[in-house]
Amino acid sequence: MAKIFIDGQAGTTGLRIYDRLAGRQDITLLLLPDDRRKDPIARRATMQEADIVFLCLPDAAAIEAVTLAEGTHAAIIDTSTAHRTDPAWEYGFAELHGRRERLKLARRIANPGCHASGFVALVEPLVQNGLLASDAALTCFSLTGYSGGGKAMVAEYESAERDPLLAAPRQYGLTQQHKHLKEMVAVTGLKSAPAFCPIVAPYYSGMEVTVPLFAHQLNGSPADVQALYRDYYRDGLVHYADSADENGFLSAAAFAGRDDMQLTVSGNAERLLLTARFDNLGKGASGSAIQLMNLLLGVPEDTGLVCGGKA
Repeated sequence: MAKIFIDGQAGTTGLRIYDRLAGRQDITLLLLPDDRRKDPIARRATMQEADIVFLCLPDAAAIEAVTLAEGTHAAIIDTSTAHRTDPAWEYGFAELHGRRERLKLARRIANPGCHASGFVALVEPLVQNGLLASDAALTCFSLTGYSGGGKAMVAEYESAERDPLLAAPRQYGLTQQHKHLKEMVAVTGLKSAPAFCPIVAPYYSGMEVTVPLFAHQLNGSPADVQALYRDYYRDGLVHYADSADENGFLSAAAFAGRDDMQLTVSGNAERLLLTARFDNLGKGASGSAIQLMNLLLGVPEDTGLVCGGKA
């Protein structure tokens, strides 16, 4: 039975991973008492015992944890930003063609960022299959629930005395230096970063990433984009839907609590809206990480996950 250690279990991603794994009978969770979870000696000893280690830590702490794990046999799945563009690490978006088999054998895996997951799912197939030029100038806006900001932001939004400005959506990343941009460029094959507009809104979880396109930017038609998504995403946790119209709306909370992702194509013959909907804590974080663990264990990718209304 595989032994699993979550380093950083107290954070929002770590807690969701723990909740998804706690009831599983095919693994053993290795736990540290609260007073030792930051003790490097205890963490190192637990890593030596583990088969797979999840790092649910800030970037600097994740880098330190990798050093602690040196010399152990454990495979590491890092949910931080630290290693997502490091060529020594596999980028953990299993649905991208050619990656799944490498991930099954990998010992160092970087779990994708939440905003980046939606953008990569929408753009990478278009670039790799010639429907979109690598030098395309793109924009992207992305709505997320406040749990994406971690425990501090959750506490801020859920405080009885919260700032009234938090009652409305807030745009951030205003300097166009968001930490996900590097992987959004590197993984898709684009030559330059999109103009990126992330927005946090007053709901707990759920994400909606949209990439607008003019039809003249495509080396093909809107129907070609739909056909590509339909064919490309046949396996894994990403799926294409011909229609997801909710009486003229698309809710960013539609996939809250789930671990899969839905892609849609809206618009008309002149202007398209490519949209990915998922949970920022699901396919955008912990669901993806557990999917990667399942690949390493050789069990179905959706084991223990909530996909399409089923657990």
